[in-house]
Amino acid sequence: MKKHLIIGVLVLCCASMASAAIVTNFNQSAQYLRLLSRNASTDLDAVYYNPAGLTQLKDGFHIALYNQTIMQEKTVVNQFIFLNDSKYIGKVNVPFYPNFYAVYKKGPLALSFGFGPNAGGGSADYGTGLPSFETQIASIPALLTSMGLPTTKYSADIYFKGSSIYFGFQVNASYALSDFFSAAYGLRYIYATNTYEGHIQDILINPIHPLINPTGQMLPAPTIFTAIGQPAYAALTGNKVVDAKQTGTALTQIFSLNVRPLKELNISARYEFNTNLEVKNKTTKDDTGMFPDGVISHSDIPAIFAIGVEYALMPQLRASFSYNLTLDKGAYWQGREKLVDSNSYDLAFSLEYDVTKSISVSAGYLRTKYGLSADYQEDSSFELSSHAFGVGGRLRLGEKLDIDLGGFLVNYQDFTKTIAYPSIGAFPEKYQQTTAGFSIGLGYHF
Repeated sequence: MKKHLIIGVLVLCCASMASAAIVTNFNQSAQYLRLLSRNASTDLDAVYYNPAGLTQLKDGFHIALYNQTIMQEKTVVNQFIFLNDSKYIGKVNVPFYPNFYAVYKKGPLALSFGFGPNAGGGSADYGTGLPSFETQIASIPALLTSMGLPTTKYSADIYFKGSSIYFGFQVNASYALSDFFSAAYGLRYIYATNTYEGHIQDILINPIHPLINPTGQMLPAPTIFTAIGQPAYAALTGNKVVDAKQTGTALTQIFSLNVRPLKELNISARYEFNTNLEVKNKTTKDDTGMFPDGVISHSDIPAIFAIGVEYALMPQLRASFSYNLTLDKGAYWQGREKLVDSNSYDLAFSLEYDVTKSISVSAGYLRTKYGLSADYQEDSSFELSSHAFGVGGRLRLGEKLDIDLGGFLVNYQDFTKTIAYPSIGAFPEKYQQTTAGFSIGLGYHF
């Protein structure tokens, strides 16, 4: 095993997350979780999905407050021959995922404000680290054995936690140019925060050496390497800690159009420009050299083109269609965007039925497809194509108050790549994921 490979495991805990991933969040309302198709919305969540459609609200002041609770599990299975355990599980828990919308509508003009986590969200906690951390440590017994010191075991205290949240503050001005056509322009201020915490420490091994360790006890790796005259390896296997934070701000421009050619039919289009986001390191501790304090890196939010259609099949039954194209290849992610083969997209359908004047039920389906190369996918940052299903309903308490309830479940497609380990061989690594969540929302019309 070469020395630079040991260096790799001691820095990969941060390197793979230092670049941006595909970060946009489309789940921005309680209605979204129960329908999964909201691009043609003319409800309060149109502040995000269809600002031009806000001109169809009644005159007055309207506010909405939503919250989502999301549970996710990310699993990496690596078949590297020397690992103690092949499975690594990361827990993501988001108990509070709020959105707030406010709209003032008067005649043809609607002014609106929105707040929510437009990208990122939550934190991934890997209690036993990741295979990219451990595979090089797992190779130490083979390395020492090749040096003439029979070694069969290793252990290490490995931990990693990464979080990312991009809060968005959005304002829109919407105007009805005619009875059936309206347009809107919006600006979203993004405040981004990424944090990285982790350590690799207490690496222990059991080489048999007649003088240093004749009984083959588990001893600190730096002690062994120092005793056999390998100071470089001793330094590389010493304790490594990372505690770093990145912050940055940016603006996103948003254009929106809405057309209602028929009473039963509504059509929308929205374009969000690429958000040129730079984040700056604020580093408390970094034994890897990956987060020099004060260094700036790029973490763009890709441009989005979205269209939506809603059609009333009958007065009580509505169907909707949404399509989102995320222009990942046009973003700047410190070169990682070159590993994107094609832009990702969402395709969604939903049905909503009014059981009574006060109660509606709904269901939706969402297909998400990523076009990422195997080189893009990493154990600490991967994206999986998926099928999602949402259900829920709305309760109308008079003309002023609406309550939305929704839940969703996502079925992901596993992704497997083969990783070559020099002088050892090539082994498969599989990425898996599960996600579920529920939401509640209140809408009030003054």
